[in-house]
Amino acid sequence: MSKPETFRTGSMHLRLCAIIILAGTVSACMTTRVEEMKDTATGIGAEESVVILATSYHTGNETEDGFLDCISDRIKSGKSSLNVYPESEFRDALFPWFEPRTAPHGIEDLPELFSRPGVSERIRERKIRYIVWVNGDTDQTSGGGSLSCAIGPGGGGCFGLAWWENESAYQAAVWDLEDSTHAGIVKANVTGTSVIPAIVIPVPIIARTQAAACKGLANQLKAFIVNEGPST
Repeated sequence: MSKPETFRTGSMHLRLCAIIILAGTVSACMTTRVEEMKDTATGIGAEESVVILATSYHTGNETEDGFLDCISDRIKSGKSSLNVYPESEFRDALFPWFEPRTAPHGIEDLPELFSRPGVSERIRERKIRYIVWVNGDTDQTSGGGSLSCAIGPGGGGCFGLAWWENESAYQAAVWDLEDSTHAGIVKANVTGTSVIPAIVIPVPIIARTQAAACKGLANQLKAFIVNEGPST
């Protein structure tokens, strides 16, 4: 009676080895595209800051707070780091002019906004040079395959393969508050396919498209602001 049990155990070990090999050799597939369109020369002083806001009033979908935090953390760290003024403190200091219903919808609204009592003074006091308006989201665009799991007298397991594709598309518009100009736009688009193969044990292989979009957008924004000349 021990041989069938030994065979089942050996078969289980072979399947587990196959899963380990598959997980070690297969990785999620991602494609990243980052581009910028620069309208005017930029540059920033050592004491000047940027503030990063979500343009929820444009799209109807508030940009994920986690994505904005990721952009801020990357911009203020690493090579060519910039000072980032906290979004919540900025909105409080400029209340109510940067609330979703009252925030300027375009660069052409800035002269009127700056004419309001105290607005220009508060911005200058905080040495805020640029507003970076970020919008976009991450969506699942397609998917397929199937997984089935079962439990029996000899144990349980899952078999099959499932996959899905995500797209993370984000755009950052840069406003220069020094001369009330639209400095340009930076875009990041990342598509990725995630896979869950299963031979007894499911092994998720996830394409982290949002993290890749954050990295690409933040790095390009730093270069965009620091490099003074417009794009050629």
